[in-house]
Amino acid sequence: MREFIEGVKNLIKWFPVIWKDRDWDHTFIYDILKFKLEQQSKYIGGKNRHLSAKRDAEIMLLCTRLIERSKDEFYDMEYMDYHESGYNWLDVTGRPDLKELDITLISETFDDYFAKYPNMYRRVLIMKSPVFELDGTKQRIAMNIAYYNNERCHELLFKLMQRNIRRWWD
Repeated sequence: MREFIEGVKNLIKWFPVIWKDRDWDHTFIYDILKFKLEQQSKYIGGKNRHLSAKRDAEIMLLCTRLIERSKDEFYDMEYMDYHESGYNWLDVTGRPDLKELDITLISETFDDYFAKYPNMYRRVLIMKSPVFELDGTKQRIAMNIAYYNNERCHELLFKLMQRNIRRWWD
């Protein structure tokens, strides 16, 4: 009977997460994983039945924060805070049904962004084949730093899980 009641509680607890789940991209996998880690963190940290329970709960919550950053593309978009651009839709000659997007850099403070990530800045400059071809502009360097920071976030999340997940039990 106790297992039945626990199962019903789980159905109720998971219902909103499953209701919103869709099969078309990775963000929904992240939602499920994040919810599971939050629940397990509360349980293991709250029960505190082994020496590293509190630390395990903290690592789980760190993983949930990394999931949020990855899901929200925090690092992919961060470089955009360091510049202002103007956007203008132009007519395409001979094609009145088409428009072309013209992006003009108005101002930038990419040096501040590079100072925030000096190691990534150096790594991007010496890369043989960066994701975004370095064309001599600071913006391309910043775009590469953003891309690789997002990759590092993703890798850290799964490295933490790989190293710890088998210990996360009560």
